[in-house]
Amino acid sequence: MKPSFAFTFGRRFQSLPAACYRPVRPTPLPDPYWVAINHDLAQQLGMTLADGAGDSVRDLLCGNHCPPGCQPLAARYAGHQFGVYVPQLGDGRAVLLGDLPWLDGRAEIQLKGAGPTPFSRGGDGRAVLRSSVREYLASEAMHGLGIATTRALCLIGSDAPVWREQPETAAVLTRVAPSFIRFGSFEVLCHQGQLRELTELADFVIRHWFAACRDAEAPYAALFAEVARRTAELLAQWQAAGFCHGVMNSDNMSILGLTLDYGPFAFLDGFDAGYVCNHSDPAGRYAFKQQPRVAQWNLQCLGSALLPLAAEPALLEVLSAYAGQFEFAYLERMRAKLGLLTRDAGDADLIEALLLVLHADQVDYTRFFRRLSQLELNAPEDDVSAQFADPALWWQWRARYRARLEAEGSQDALRRQAMLRVNPKYILRTYLAESAIALARDQHDFSEIERLARCLSRPYDEQPEFEAYAAAPPCWARDICLSCSS
Repeated sequence: MKPSFAFTFGRRFQSLPAACYRPVRPTPLPDPYWVAINHDLAQQLGMTLADGAGDSVRDLLCGNHCPPGCQPLAARYAGHQFGVYVPQLGDGRAVLLGDLPWLDGRAEIQLKGAGPTPFSRGGDGRAVLRSSVREYLASEAMHGLGIATTRALCLIGSDAPVWREQPETAAVLTRVAPSFIRFGSFEVLCHQGQLRELTELADFVIRHWFAACRDAEAPYAALFAEVARRTAELLAQWQAAGFCHGVMNSDNMSILGLTLDYGPFAFLDGFDAGYVCNHSDPAGRYAFKQQPRVAQWNLQCLGSALLPLAAEPALLEVLSAYAGQFEFAYLERMRAKLGLLTRDAGDADLIEALLLVLHADQVDYTRFFRRLSQLELNAPEDDVSAQFADPALWWQWRARYRARLEAEGSQDALRRQAMLRVNPKYILRTYLAESAIALARDQHDFSEIERLARCLSRPYDEQPEFEAYAAAPPCWARDICLSCSS
């Protein structure tokens, strides 16, 4: 059946120089079926996704058909992977269809797993169901938390075999973002000496997303400053939420400050500042506590790529300001998590002391803050201490916290309400994602994906029907191993 579409894709990205991409046709996915549908996002994009009425759109979103005028492409970029520069990477399994109206701007529609591209480096260009479920749930969980991220429109499966460590089944994830341009998009043009194209890319980004930079005295330094500011804000969001990205290569860093490319990510269970969620990172380069520093290192890579366009002192000034921007944004979020309404010079030390207490007993990060919201200022006892094997350190810190709250005249009821708005009850714990994957893989049962997505869209609300998702993770969850193929 020839599909009909009520929309046409824009070609915004195709207006960039040819050095920024390669034309590609998606590879059809055999016998596709819906696995998960984000109906709210689909409605924003003017789409109807469902069995029957949405079959033609399903065929589009798994790469089986392209509407007239659509010019799919794979983006070209380079990147520093685990600190080593790789001169050309690019979308090896992602195909950009084009852009559509979305909210007050436009959204790029990208198919992840739609077959080989010129950048696949011998790979099959496919995504497997396992990793696609994780990214679908993760991007929407992050959106629910209010953290800047790419979005997931739908997930389409197929029983076609895909070989990884073992045979798995294929899937195509439809990703949505204002743009998927990344730090590595600039790196490849600079280091290949394509300076005209580099200028055109920078102008393109300024024109569409950073218009205020156009009137600055040094527009490209102003662009770098805005990217650095957004990156600092994003990393503050990650650290406050206990989110570990896992693969913070410069080609996985969004020029718009979005969380991009979910691979071996994880949210912290027991707090461990040195937690490494990626089995492929034995040296711990991307450990949780290292993420803000790595982001600054990646910004340095981007700044180097902008040297042909901006004066070095101006770029260095931006880099030197990053640490302070991150620290300010992070402290603001942590004060909110603690229910603090004012700023105090001792807050950074108070927060660091708390993290040391949580680290000592590997206390569950999310459950701790949620329970802390119930603390009564003048109560001699609390049920927070039950989370600690040795509560002595907790009681010492609690005394400092109580004094800080008293100093600003904190009221229990108002503080509790404020803390519940910023401390989630529900996060995408690794074991929850793995349980949903197992049902989908072994039984073709996709209901758990839908249930999790529904719960995680409202992570701060009490949802009695999902109470089990807020429980402490089971012991077997500690043995889950994630790698770059996850």
